[in-house]
Amino acid sequence: MTPALNDLAPDSFDALAAERFGATPLEARKLFSMVHAKSSRSLWRGEGALELSRTRGVRRAVLDRAVREGELPRLEKLGSETGADGFTRYLFACPDGARIEAVRIPIPCLAPGAQVPERLLEKPHAVVCVSSQVGCALGCVFCATGKLGFRRNLAVWEIVEQLRIVRAESDPPVRGALFMGMGEPMLNYDRVMAAARVFSAPQGYAIAADRITVSTAGVVPGIRRFTAERQPFRLAVSLGAATSEKRRRLMPIEETWPLPELAAALREQQASRGGRVMLAWVAIDGVNVGEEDARALRELVGDLPIRLDLIDVADPDGAFRPPPPERLAAFRASLQILGQPVARRYSGGREVRAGCGMLAATPIGGQADAPKTREPPGR
Repeated sequence: MTPALNDLAPDSFDALAAERFGATPLEARKLFSMVHAKSSRSLWRGEGALELSRTRGVRRAVLDRAVREGELPRLEKLGSETGADGFTRYLFACPDGARIEAVRIPIPCLAPGAQVPERLLEKPHAVVCVSSQVGCALGCVFCATGKLGFRRNLAVWEIVEQLRIVRAESDPPVRGALFMGMGEPMLNYDRVMAAARVFSAPQGYAIAADRITVSTAGVVPGIRRFTAERQPFRLAVSLGAATSEKRRRLMPIEETWPLPELAAALREQQASRGGRVMLAWVAIDGVNVGEEDARALRELVGDLPIRLDLIDVADPDGAFRPPPPERLAAFRASLQILGQPVARRYSGGREVRAGCGMLAATPIGGQADAPKTREPPGR
């Protein structure tokens, strides 16, 4: 049985094309490009005589066999909606009926009305935030995906399809990818890395490896494997709190891989790769934006080179609220004790449920549930 041709990393595809289709290395690369960068649905339905006749550098016998034996499954796009700030949420249906989401992020991505530096306007582009699982097992209390629970991992092709569809519709061009959508990428490690290699392949989507970011809530074995394999992609870690007691209330993963173990894994990663470790901090009013949080973070990271991104919480339930501007400003001032870069990352598209932590396969045009009144932990 021939696997789906869009379910293979470049090296696996080359091996299959040689063994099953009799392709040379050059022909395999051209076939890979046909599957991805120059993909035609009709070609792989056996209706692609015109496309076949225009192919250069691949023997007709190889093409015929690839079309006859190959499969090219697709996601169904159920719809998309764009917020006032240009963030676009896409909703897809998988063949088994599962629904997943992706987000197209405009670069520069700044709140409406914000001043945009001239240099950022010179080369506008887009980044696609893709999902790696249907639901999520980690249950972070401020994340809508975590409230869904876990259904299954996505196949490589289901991840790649998100990028393919969004890129085909995107203007400006797509220049980056984030594994920050639904699911925990490190719990679908092999398929996520295979999809990332498809994204970065010159004959695929040609996205530079350092513009592909894999985000994790702190799955330590995955981080250590990422380090040992010397993956060329960027790593981002969602922290949320700098003490085990507080983090445990926000992110149950703390029970399995506590902060001291996570910090050790990040030190190993930084020692291997160099540069700064990217940390994300979801800012929640009354929970993790006090001076004591800044002091705890300084104690946790010590001399580890980091970059800290502050992201306002975007809880559709309304149970967790972002800090008001003056409180966030005070927290940023207290973070100066780190002596390291701290930036505020804009998470847009909230009115279309495209913000960080809001993805829950909501129907396009669907309304959020009425806000709940429960008190968030730590208040």
